[in-house]
Amino acid sequence: MVNWTIDDKAFTTQYSAATRAGKKAAATEPRAVAARYLRASGRLAIELTNGATVLIPVRLLQGMREATPKQLSNVSVVGRGYGVSWPDLDCDFTVPGLVLGLFGTKTWMSTLAKAAGRVSTPAKAKAARENGKKGGRPPIKDHAA
Repeated sequence: MVNWTIDDKAFTTQYSAATRAGKKAAATEPRAVAARYLRASGRLAIELTNGATVLIPVRLLQGMREATPKQLSNVSVVGRGYGVSWPDLDCDFTVPGLVLGLFGTKTWMSTLAKAAGRVSTPAKAKAARENGKKGGRPPIKDHAA
């Protein structure tokens, strides 16, 4: 059996380090003061402590595509502004992650990226035609050689 005890000196040292790290993170990372679901646009609005507001389409958030407007409206700021939570959906996201565009797991983000790559726009089609006139994609060069 593992002994999980810690002496007073080690505890004080670790507690002080964790407190300093927490204060630094609170001062330098984005934190939320409010979050709400905007039903008309289908977006999550996060008001940050610096006065900025971030808008995120909720369809991009992992676990939200099948959610009802009522479930999406039940969003709250948690962890002193570090996260947003939907208790009805058992979904939580960090505010710094959302600000960085991290809307789910690596697998989820890969799925979003693949879907975005399949999107065809007139500008993308034109660029592909122009590239085709030049012989298509350039060969991949081996930079290791």
